Amino acid sequence: MNRRTFLSGCAAAALFGTAGRALAFSSGRVSVQVRGEGPDVILIPGLTNGRDVWDGTVRAVPGYRYHLVQVAGFAGEPARGNADGAIVSGVAGEIARYIVEAGLRRPALIGHSMGGIVAMMVAARYPARVGKVMAVDILPSPASGFGFAGTQVAPLADALFNGLMGSPQGRSVLDALIGGFGGSGVASSRSDSAVVARATHELARTDLTPELPRITAPLTVVYAVPDIPADAVAVDRLYRIGYAPAHGAKLRRVAGSGHMIMYDRPQRFYAEVRDFLKG
Repeated sequence: MNRRTFLSGCAAAALFGTAGRALAFSSGRVSVQVRGEGPDVILIPGLTNGRDVWDGTVRAVPGYRYHLVQVAGFAGEPARGNADGAIVSGVAGEIARYIVEAGLRRPALIGHSMGGIVAMMVAARYPARVGKVMAVDILPSPASGFGFAGTQVAPLADALFNGLMGSPQGRSVLDALIGGFGGSGVASSRSDSAVVARATHELARTDLTPELPRITAPLTVVYAVPDIPADAVAVDRLYRIGYAPAHGAKLRRVAGSGHMIMYDRPQRFYAEVRDFLKG
């Protein structure tokens, strides 16, 4: 090994710590990889996404010990424990358990889309375990984000869950619904179709509005708004009303971005993460 290669390896180790190292934690619903050193931050991906959606964030915002969550059944991972039972609330419970078993002291939680719902569930149901929360581009009632009340979406999700996945038409409808919740199609994401269908079904029925007042940790919501002024006003209103019960929630709008803010406006997103973690 030459000197340049050695120094490059040292630099990478300093930035990421031991790549992919995991603390002693066993779960059928999630796995966790740890990178970096510093205050603890748990990163939770969205529907159908893997932990790799956070790679740019980890590189751009060093100085923290990141705990990158992978949900079983998403992004090529086997379904394992997520083959049965609730997905979203089940993952939230496992992350709450991870915080205790890994000996973390009130870590920051950052969740994108479905991951934001998970992060807020943990903060509302286990408030003493969480230091601060960032929810990225998700409303407390996810179905309201694309024009439906939960009561309207739930029957469609029920139909998909109860057998439409056996037909091409059913898979197409599911992919459209997944897109509404910010995920990628089942095939393109290499996710387990049954796990995705059940997670989508659960998101369609989820409304955390009554739980928002239980979140005692500082809450920041980063959300995307389109370049069309009238649409941007409507999105602002959705988030303002949706998070009104969360006293003191900080709403941070990102103009000119789609749902994947970390990809569409990466530098702005990294700046929001830095401010959130330093605050």
